[in-house]
Amino acid sequence: MNSIRFLPTAVHGVFDYAGAIGLIASPFIFGFADVGGIAVFLPIVLGAGLLIYSLLTDYELGIPVVKFIPMSVHLSVDFVASAFLAAAPFLFGYKNLGLNVWLPQVIAGISVILLVLVSKTDPQVSATSLTAAA
Repeated sequence: MNSIRFLPTAVHGVFDYAGAIGLIASPFIFGFADVGGIAVFLPIVLGAGLLIYSLLTDYELGIPVVKFIPMSVHLSVDFVASAFLAAAPFLFGYKNLGLNVWLPQVIAGISVILLVLVSKTDPQVSATSLTAAA
């Protein structure tokens, strides 16, 4: 399966932070903030969670002093959370509230599943960390 894993963890990290901001802002961007309930609450909570566990992930864009979550665990959480996000409109019955409410969540969820499948599981080793280790 590693043959399809071509995306460096640093690039994955950029998608993490952009995705977190996008999820948090999605009810306002797509105009469904006034709907309320789980349709609004879920992307905001998942976006905030993504932001937090990205900061704590042991990859290039994690906080150096506190990054303790292995990339493999990060990818597993990404996968489960994005599958839940994609299924949520159907699980919680808000698929009938309009395309602007549920379609961005389904697209985001499926996109992150694909991102997980192509992301490398080990961060790049930088020249400075090799020098420091020597």
